[in-house]
Amino acid sequence: MGDAVRYIGGDERRARLGLRHRLAPASRAGTPEEVADALVALHGSDPAAVYLAVGARLTDAAGTVAETDRALYGDRTLVRMHGMRHTVFAFPAGLTAVVHASTGLAVAARERASLVKDMAKAGAPDAVWLKETEESALAALGRLGQATASELAEAEPRLRERFVYAAGKPYEGVHTVGTRLLRVLGVEGKVVRGRPLGSWTSSQFRWALAPEHPELPPAEAQSELLRRWLAACGPATEADLKWWTGWRVTDVRRALAAIGARAVSLDEGTGYVLADDADPVTGPQEPWAALLPALDPTAMGWQGRDWYLDPDLRPALFDYSGNIGPTVWWNGRIVGGWAQRPDGEIVWRILTGAGTGTGAGRASGIGRDAEAAITAEAERLTAWLGTTRVTPRFRTPVEKELTG
Repeated sequence: MGDAVRYIGGDERRARLGLRHRLAPASRAGTPEEVADALVALHGSDPAAVYLAVGARLTDAAGTVAETDRALYGDRTLVRMHGMRHTVFAFPAGLTAVVHASTGLAVAARERASLVKDMAKAGAPDAVWLKETEESALAALGRLGQATASELAEAEPRLRERFVYAAGKPYEGVHTVGTRLLRVLGVEGKVVRGRPLGSWTSSQFRWALAPEHPELPPAEAQSELLRRWLAACGPATEADLKWWTGWRVTDVRRALAAIGARAVSLDEGTGYVLADDADPVTGPQEPWAALLPALDPTAMGWQGRDWYLDPDLRPALFDYSGNIGPTVWWNGRIVGGWAQRPDGEIVWRILTGAGTGTGAGRASGIGRDAEAAITAEAERLTAWLGTTRVTPRFRTPVEKELTG
C-alpha cells in the first residue's frame, strides 16, 4: 500500500462497526467484560443502559442481568465511574488508571476549585474543614464497604452541611456538602458507583471506594486511551476524537502523533486509524439487526454520524439535550426507534425507506429480511427482560409516541 492515503467509505466503516462492536451475530461476545473491552466504555449515567448494551451483544442474552451484576458488583471487573466529558461510564477495571489520568485530573481540579469557591461565597466552612470532612468520609466508606449518601452522612454528619448556591440568581438553590463533595471525589477517582438500591434499573445507588490503581503520566494515559478507542472506532476524524474524549485539540494531536496513527481519507475529510489497521475490512457474512438502548456507545461513538444516521431522523431519535434514545439498526445504519410499553411489549418503528410502520413485523420500506431480523431481536430482548420494565432516563419523541 505504500504511504498512499487510503479512502475508507461508509460501507467499510459500517462493516467495521458491525464486527468490532459485537453487533453482528457471529461476532457477539461471551461476557460483559468482552463487551466493555470491545467498546472501551459503556455509558453509565442511565444504569439500565449498561445492561441493555451488554445484552444486545451477548451470544446468550439470557444471562445478561446475572453476568453484568457479577462483573459490576461481584468480581468488580467493570467499574462505574466518571470519565470522558464529565460523564459516568462503566469501564473495564484495568482501564480506570488510564481514564483517571487522561481525562479525570483536569476536570477534578476545576470541580474542587468550584466547590470551594461556592462554599466561600455562601459563608460556608473553608477548604481546611472540607478536607477534614472528606478524609473522615472516605475512612467511614472504607469501614462500611458501600453506602448511600444518606448512610455516609450518618457516619460523618458534616456532610449534611448546607449552603446556598448562586444566591440571588434565577437558578439559586441549596446544596449539601455531601452531594457536591461526593461528585468531586468521583471525578477525582477516589469513589465509584456501587450496587444500586433495588433492581438493576434503579438510578439510586451506593458509593464505594475506588479500586487502587497506579498514577500514570497524563500524556501516556491519553495515548493509551486514544489507541484503544481507535482500535474500536477507527477511522475517526479529529473532531470525533476531540468530542469523544473532551480533550483540547492539542492533546488529541499529541496523542495521535505518539501512537503513530495513520491518516486516511473519509467522506468527511481526513480520518485516522491505528498504524496497523489501514487494510481493507470486509463486512459480516450475514446481514444483522440490533435494538440498542438510549446512550448506547455505538450510537454515541462519533460526533459525525451521517455515515450511519440519516440527519432527517435526528429530531425523532434525540432529546433536546442531544441524548440519543433507543435505536433500531439494520446492517450498520440506524433505521428507527424502539420502546417497551407498560405491558412489556417491545414495539419499534422504522423511520427510513419507502414507508413507516410500528410493531414487530409490521414495518415497511426496509424489506422482509430486515423485518424478520428486527422481530427476532425484539423477541430476544423481550425474553431476557422478562417482567422488568425499562424507561430511558432521557426520553425522545419516537420513544414517547411508541409507549403512548
